[in-house]
Amino acid sequence: MTDPRLRNIRNFCIVAHIDHGKSTLADRLLEITHTLTPQQMKAQVLDDMDLEREKGITIKSHAIAMAYTAKDGVTYELNLIDTPGHVDFTYEVSRALAACEGAILVVDASQGIEAQTLSNYYLASAQKLTIVGAINKIDLPAARPDEVALEIEHHAHVPAEHVCRISAKTGAGVAELLEEVIADVPPPTGNPDAPMRALIFDSKFDQYRGVVCLVRVVDGCVRAGDRIRFVSTEKDHEVAEVGKLRLKLDPEKELHAGQVGYIVAGVKTVADARVGDTIVAADIEGLLPLPGFRETQSMVFSGLYPIDSEQYEPLKEALSKLKLNDASLMYEPETSVALGFGFRVGFLGLLHLEIIQERLRREFQIDLLATTPSVVYHVLQTDGEFLKVDNPSMMPPVQNIESIEEPVVLAHVVTPTEYLGNIYRLCQERRGTFVATEHLEENRVRLAYRLPLGEIVLDFYDRLKSVTRGYASLDYEFTGYQEAEVVKLDVMLNGEVVDALSAIVHRDKAYTYGSSLCEKLKELIPRQMFQVAIQAAVGGKVIARETIGAMRKNVIAKCYGGDITRKRKLLEKQKEGKRRMKQIGTVEVPQEAFMALLRVNEESS
Repeated sequence: MTDPRLRNIRNFCIVAHIDHGKSTLADRLLEITHTLTPQQMKAQVLDDMDLEREKGITIKSHAIAMAYTAKDGVTYELNLIDTPGHVDFTYEVSRALAACEGAILVVDASQGIEAQTLSNYYLASAQKLTIVGAINKIDLPAARPDEVALEIEHHAHVPAEHVCRISAKTGAGVAELLEEVIADVPPPTGNPDAPMRALIFDSKFDQYRGVVCLVRVVDGCVRAGDRIRFVSTEKDHEVAEVGKLRLKLDPEKELHAGQVGYIVAGVKTVADARVGDTIVAADIEGLLPLPGFRETQSMVFSGLYPIDSEQYEPLKEALSKLKLNDASLMYEPETSVALGFGFRVGFLGLLHLEIIQERLRREFQIDLLATTPSVVYHVLQTDGEFLKVDNPSMMPPVQNIESIEEPVVLAHVVTPTEYLGNIYRLCQERRGTFVATEHLEENRVRLAYRLPLGEIVLDFYDRLKSVTRGYASLDYEFTGYQEAEVVKLDVMLNGEVVDALSAIVHRDKAYTYGSSLCEKLKELIPRQMFQVAIQAAVGGKVIARETIGAMRKNVIAKCYGGDITRKRKLLEKQKEGKRRMKQIGTVEVPQEAFMALLRVNEESS
């Protein structure tokens, strides 16, 4: 039996593939519920980062509380969480789902179900959320709502006649969708009279007030002045303020079971308020933590180094603040002979890396240099020791290696049938293993391929879009490790190994990769007063070489006429000087050389 105090609360989120209209639908819901004034409204109002607006994607989950009087005359408290759609931000989606009882599954009326649509549906189903189907963009000339409704019925088990037809742009059908949410999504469960327990599903840092925890209260209630405890750290704090999440923080007297809101408790250390942690009443012992959501697992690792060494401490502080807001970010200090002090940072994918880099530059004014992204390899040494290697410079010598395992993912590609040949070819190039094919409708198919993660993190998504003219969509999930013939490729400048340019590549691709990299570095490294040898080597054996000629001064220009031996003597003197300079001179590697590694991967594929 639902507590009467919870009967009129609905917590739901919007999930969909990227660019299917989640943020636009959130705008219409805010308008219909009169949450914001016309002056406050703007397109994608919940996407508050400049980056989100520029790229047209949602990066962070955004929560907002709304009040709505339904057709039955009852006023409902609605808590909406808008979620990202890109595969790199699946973790954000899983966090949003943990705070909800229902999800609106939005599908584009012209494109139909995509790979990430199915992925998000499976996430929501695993959390036992009620699914409300919605077909968006029915106002487009290419819309085919009836066919898409049957797709949703087949894959998401929502009857086609119950799927709402809407246009988030014009607002058509959105009010009916909201009524459907109120009717279908159950009110939250929980006991407002039990001891307080709340789940942290997100958090952000305020430089004046400390950590602001965004929570879903499961049991009991919390007010300003209460003593609370964070279960994972067992630290107690006094609540300074609680309230609802609107465009700004809106203070309230209390938050009770079933409600979504925020808690400010003067937490100054960002690590003390971890996302997924449980907050409980401090005066009651033995309260069990709430089941959180799946742990994040970094897929891609890259070294981030400040260009100015004085920015090391500001970078450390900036990463700790971003981690508070983005729990999927992992980092630890590392040093490089070529680049100095920096951090090894774990990301969910390449877009995640790009976004974090851009946020560090814009929000914290830190100019960075990022090394080539790599994945985690499992290395078994001949002495039986087991290593996890996420940095090429940590790879042991080849004679000490018994075997190497690389991470493998199961990739799902949804594509029109006419591009099947191109996708088969691309996956074979990337050492893929075919798993299955499933026909979604007459001219659309879903492919499953098992692929090494190292082959897809750099440019696989871009290449996939290129060979299918933008029609294919990709989703992948980590499945485990398998043994692989991979080797460490070193880059040497005048015999000195540049650790930041090292990479781990498959043995069959080492020569092509090494040759391309040497050619690219020859273009990018400026000429010196001495000759520079660029070499790519595997296990001490040089497999490719390029030479940058020395800048030459014409030392015999002053010799007009006279014996040839005078000219030879001057040339020999110059040659000896250049030989000594080569011994003591250092080669400056410009930033562009490190970025060249990304472009080499694109060109060699």
